[in-house]
Amino acid sequence: MGIPRSTATRAMISRSALTAHARACAADGGRVADLRRDAYGHGLLVAARAVLAAGVEEIRVDGPDQVAMLRDQGLTANATAVPDIDPVALYGMRPDADGVKRPAMRLTGHVMSTKPLRRGEAVSYGYTHRAERDTTVALITGGYAQAVVRALGNRAHVELRGQVHPIVGRVAMDVCVVDLQSSDAVADEGDEVTYFGGSGPARAFLGEWADATGFTPEELVCAAGLHATRVEGD
Repeated sequence: MGIPRSTATRAMISRSALTAHARACAADGGRVADLRRDAYGHGLLVAARAVLAAGVEEIRVDGPDQVAMLRDQGLTANATAVPDIDPVALYGMRPDADGVKRPAMRLTGHVMSTKPLRRGEAVSYGYTHRAERDTTVALITGGYAQAVVRALGNRAHVELRGQVHPIVGRVAMDVCVVDLQSSDAVADEGDEVTYFGGSGPARAFLGEWADATGFTPEELVCAAGLHATRVEGD
């Protein structure tokens, strides 16, 4: 049984970011790109097209099934080549020091509902967070079943309407709670929420995920992409 549509996350994959990162890696002397595990959750076909078009000489895939699939699309792949391109650089998993590099994946959810939370009231099971003041919280799609790791509760943030808000309480299976940080805050059902990636404040949030969980950016992106509905765009 699949994840209910109402609680699914989306992985927005940028072809232009993939192409730009691959071109830069090739210019630095990289020859073989690592596209195993469905291109680290970015989608093998879209990543293969972008990487090869950018001038990378070879791509490494998981096995003969992937080689055959890409051959049917007119693309050449290899199941034995040794990658020499850093996947963190290829997929833009860590922004440059000046924040210019754009991640190839933007992971999103959406607001399901909002409610007032009074000072002293708690959220989520275990009551690991209690409001320090009257505020508004939003229930948003994405939980540990979608690779929004439980350790992110009380330790990570999301972007909503261009503003940064903390995830509070324990992350549940399919949802988590965000503090909008004001009793007058407004968020509408269906508003998009960005967990990491994009061009706004969430651009660098994957680093926050890595710090909170102990997982590498590669592990986090791969799991998130494989559990989300992927949408390809520019």
